[in-house]
Amino acid sequence: MSDLDLADLGAFAAVARQRSFRGAAAVRGVSPSALSEAVRRLETRLGLRLLNRTTRSVTPTDAGTRLLERLVPALSEVSAALDTVNGFRDSPAGTLRLNVPSIVARLILPPIAEAFLKAYPGVALEVTADDNFIDVLAAGYDAGVRYDDRLEQDMIAVPIGPRRQRFVAAAAPAYLVERGRPAHPKDLLRHDCIRHRFASGVTPAWEFERRGKIVRVTPSGRVVANATELRLSAAVAGLGIIYGFEEFMAPALKTGALVPVLEDWWQEFAGPFLYYASRRLVPAPLRAFVDFIKAWPPEARPRIVK
Repeated sequence: MSDLDLADLGAFAAVARQRSFRGAAAVRGVSPSALSEAVRRLETRLGLRLLNRTTRSVTPTDAGTRLLERLVPALSEVSAALDTVNGFRDSPAGTLRLNVPSIVARLILPPIAEAFLKAYPGVALEVTADDNFIDVLAAGYDAGVRYDDRLEQDMIAVPIGPRRQRFVAAAAPAYLVERGRPAHPKDLLRHDCIRHRFASGVTPAWEFERRGKIVRVTPSGRVVANATELRLSAAVAGLGIIYGFEEFMAPALKTGALVPVLEDWWQEFAGPFLYYASRRLVPAPLRAFVDFIKAWPPEARPRIVK
């Protein structure tokens, strides 16, 4: 198998991760036909089908799945090894691929990313906003951003963004006039609540805390969505009580379109972390980004609106 082309292996891994020739082509900056030819060439040399293709989907075969599991970390190590030559440049070059929650992509990462890209013109940044709990390294990303209760083991974690955040509950004034103001989290069970549902189908419970006592409730309501803008719009329209990151609701709270409820029960938690594999060879763009956020001045970090 010594005649296997590293580029063909990379093409297969990209298509298998994206489950799409078109999606992989967009990521790699090549044509879908070029990727298709590379995968066919690899399958011919191996004598095995690696991908099942239909007009609607692309999925790895059992052999393709086994190969992908071993190939992704190997390709990452090859990429990192080649990337060490960046140390001979005046400035790092290459692509940094991050997988981050939507709250981070929208409200925390932008000012950091803008300053980083200006400081390192040789680095390209690819960011995927994803609230699902995936193995970001196996999916081909250099690093991820998650909260401490979702950090994977054996990873290096570096604080990024605000160090304390809160979940808050709020509702439109008209809704509270009509339905009354809840005095305790369990009162939410008698209210219409606007809930978030992850792409996985999970609709998390709402968690509140006061003087060390934690109360979890699973309210109901007519609006359930994974789109924050839709949920905010529904809340402002008076369709129910909303619960989520304070940063998302800050503008509506500031204008009075929403008013806070259950303030004494709002729960604080640690801010997000950038995490990556504790391997010896760290890609130069990632190493530069880690050093950058470590030096990111606290006064320049996004702050929670009080």
